[in-house]
Amino acid sequence: MIRTVSALSALLIAAAILYSGNGLQFTLISVRGNIEGFSTPLIGAIMSAYYAGFILGCRITPGFIKSVGHIRTFVALASIASAAALAHALIVNVALWALLRALSGVCFAGLAMVLESWINERVTNENRGRVLSVYRIVDLLALTAGNALLATADPAEFHLFALASILVSVALVPVALSRSEAPQPVQTARLDIRKLFAVSPVASVGVLMVGLANAAFWSVGPIFVQRMQYGADVIAAFMSSVIIGAAVAQWPLGWLSDKIDRRFVIAGAGLASAAAAVGLARFGGQSEPFLLAVAAGLGAVMIPMFGLCVAHANDQSEADSAVETNGGLLLLHGLGSVAGAFVGASVMSAFGPPSLFYYIAGVYVLLSGFCLYRITRRASVPDEDKTPFVPLPKGAAPTIFEISHEDEEEEAAQRSA
Repeated sequence: MIRTVSALSALLIAAAILYSGNGLQFTLISVRGNIEGFSTPLIGAIMSAYYAGFILGCRITPGFIKSVGHIRTFVALASIASAAALAHALIVNVALWALLRALSGVCFAGLAMVLESWINERVTNENRGRVLSVYRIVDLLALTAGNALLATADPAEFHLFALASILVSVALVPVALSRSEAPQPVQTARLDIRKLFAVSPVASVGVLMVGLANAAFWSVGPIFVQRMQYGADVIAAFMSSVIIGAAVAQWPLGWLSDKIDRRFVIAGAGLASAAAAVGLARFGGQSEPFLLAVAAGLGAVMIPMFGLCVAHANDQSEADSAVETNGGLLLLHGLGSVAGAFVGASVMSAFGPPSLFYYIAGVYVLLSGFCLYRITRRASVPDEDKTPFVPLPKGAAPTIFEISHEDEEEEAAQRSA
């Protein structure tokens, strides 16, 4: 285990630097957009563009990897992402920012795909869960550090965009100098969403609704704090508290879901997320310590939800369909995120800052209700048949998206026969 992590140290260092730059940029763009006077729905649309780009990146990056290899793909995408970060500060325009965010989404999907496929190929089935857990810890620590950097300079100035660009550029160095052999091309996942829903309705609906709620938070949560008249230091602490809460709770929630019906854990975490969100909506502007404490509680139950849904889907699916299952869930999550960023921002614009968290609470109450309903319709998976819970990095991008057209394939086969 230690030897494997040591061998992957260059990739883990690259991931840490890269994700800290992305974390800083994500929060910075929301805050700076609000400073520039962009309407909240427009900020939501800008952030939705990132998720749309992420979906596109999952679709096109494997072609680049196949053509020029992992290292060259990583270098090209990181260079583009670095330039995009700087371009935000040079020209302040809604349409351009949306285009830049979409471009960043494409790049970061590809960068994550390169890193994660590389790591996955270097590990064995015996140590895969532990190594991916180390990767997850690196991811969360990097996001925490990236958000904390927001307090180091004035968001209205150029400096933070330059810092985000520098971090993304520096992430090139460990990968370019790595002695680790590059992995094989990324696997293709032929996605059949109807089949996925039939296999696991809770996971399918769950990842979609998690995208609807969580993307709204990541996109305009910083604006909520800003409009409560807190400064950049509190915004940074607020976003970091959410991530720290998630880091602390990942393992207890995962361990519990391995011991009992995961749907009960998903339903319980959903209700706890709703309660924390309502607490922020009602009392978040009254006390900074309360704001940060409840933010940590929200992160503890909200952020692990995607991993819980993926684990539940893998419990229900066949062992040889893991790539298709995870790819389908990631696509659904991405679609939910595209909608969630814009819907959450629009709700906030129409009904005021607290309404963002009422919206998030409503989504998680609906998800919990659906989980409890499904528990009455299907028996739980026996403990011995469960797939162990593995925390998933935010923005994991393991496969190419290729939608299945089974009827067309059958007709083509019959014509050729």
